[in-house]
Amino acid sequence: MVERVRRLLGVAALVAAVVLTTGPAAQAAGAHRAAPKTPPAGVDITGDGLTEPLRLRTNTAPTQVVAVIDQVSWFGRTGEAKGPKPADLGPKYTIVVLAGDVPKQTYDLYPLAKGGPRAYRPAKQPDQRKTAAGWFLGRLNMSETLRAAGVPLERRIDTVTGGVGGGERVLPEDALNPGRDIDDAIAELQRLLLLNVGVMLVITVGLAGIALLVRRRTR
Repeated sequence: MVERVRRLLGVAALVAAVVLTTGPAAQAAGAHRAAPKTPPAGVDITGDGLTEPLRLRTNTAPTQVVAVIDQVSWFGRTGEAKGPKPADLGPKYTIVVLAGDVPKQTYDLYPLAKGGPRAYRPAKQPDQRKTAAGWFLGRLNMSETLRAAGVPLERRIDTVTGGVGGGERVLPEDALNPGRDIDDAIAELQRLLLLNVGVMLVITVGLAGIALLVRRRTR
């Protein structure tokens, strides 16, 4: 009898242990111990032509948020101390990268700067982290990325790829005008025909002169 009671108490203890480890109380405790989720990223954009900030969030515009952050996420610890002349920078757009509703980083972007897109990182950042101010070459598709995000910029079909800036265009402007290429080809053909006619005239006159000279000597 005593042995049977001990077995029943052991089974009851085991069942109680299972309930405590898998029941609602245990699940609540596990959820309490779990690390908090990372706040969703977001981007605020202000600048020329924008009457109010563009507020992009990953829950409504994930593609645009990722593309804008990609423009600045690769910058190193230090950049160039001196940037282009103010007259060569063109329109300025300031982006603020957020985690949830908390501003973390800020950058000034110049997508139409002479010599290629540029970006400036101020030393003073919203999250108070220590960083060095500096200028960086931007990606060649900076203008199109900002335009896709809602910035009022003209479309540039020649800068659809990424890469670091530093050049004027991915495609030469002449390549975008096939009519001009046809006109140039026709003009070149005309010049070639005139040159051939001139050569034939020179040869004909020379032969005629030689024939006349030989005829006079044989008389």
